[in-house]
Amino acid sequence: MRKKAYSTLKLLRPRQWIKNLAIFAAITFNGELFNFDLLQHVLLGFFVFCGLSSAIYIMNDIFDIEKDRLHPFKKFRPLANKALSIPYALVVTLLLIAVSLWLGSFIGKGFFILILSYLFLQVLYSMILKHIAIIDILALAGGYILRVYAGEFATGLHISVWLLLTTISISLFLAIGKRRSELTLISQYSDNQKKLIRSSLSHYSERLLDVYASVFATSTFITYALFTFLENPVGFKPSLGFLMPNFLPGFLQRKWLMITIFPVVYGLMRYLQDIYEKHEGESPEKVLLSDKPLLATVIIWVFLVIMTIYLFGG
Repeated sequence: MRKKAYSTLKLLRPRQWIKNLAIFAAITFNGELFNFDLLQHVLLGFFVFCGLSSAIYIMNDIFDIEKDRLHPFKKFRPLANKALSIPYALVVTLLLIAVSLWLGSFIGKGFFILILSYLFLQVLYSMILKHIAIIDILALAGGYILRVYAGEFATGLHISVWLLLTTISISLFLAIGKRRSELTLISQYSDNQKKLIRSSLSHYSERLLDVYASVFATSTFITYALFTFLENPVGFKPSLGFLMPNFLPGFLQRKWLMITIFPVVYGLMRYLQDIYEKHEGESPEKVLLSDKPLLATVIIWVFLVIMTIYLFGG
């Protein structure tokens, strides 16, 4: 029984729930993180996405069970190694979807339509889109983007166009990094074996994915830098008195969010190092949790964002 419970937990992939934290973007950058009523909606939305994403992962494992058995890492998943049965996995999937949609309906009509769209996109990806080169990357990135938009629909708060462009850029960057690492893992395989594991990988070359990664790493930096510079101050701004006297030039009393550019630049460079030097990146959340300098950078970035928005007012 204990072994089955562990295998079920492994099937849900709770480590990947970290991606769903993107739903907090709207409430955080609008200075409403401590608005309890809105925060309740976002927290509920987070759990809804955790349930839906786990259901999608299980569904994907069912579709890919034979291919996963050929993969160097995925062959250890509970369905691929026969630790759990397909009927059991189907029951868990349907239960997760039903409960998630039920909870999502309490947040609002717009949010409910969005999670239905997310579910439809992910099912379509698992069945068809992941086998089509380039479209598979766009679909992967679409899942990240919808999580950010979910925060808008859950709160009624809007994110700036520059933050949206940053989200699109980093989503594509992460999706490309995932494909680049997958390609490296099976680089010694024949073309036929690559097609059996994931047909879209046979249409990518390492050089092509390197160009893609470079493009979207650059666009992530540029759009985020513009967001920090152009975003209007939000949040509360206490009187700092001796720290920020009135005689100081105006530029010293604003645009503090630009400080957060530094950890973003380091994080992008560190993640690229993980992809190219350590041959990681197939699982972004695994890289984040296993790379201590990268994890520390993300924590520092979160701290700086909250401090600049809620203390200095952006």
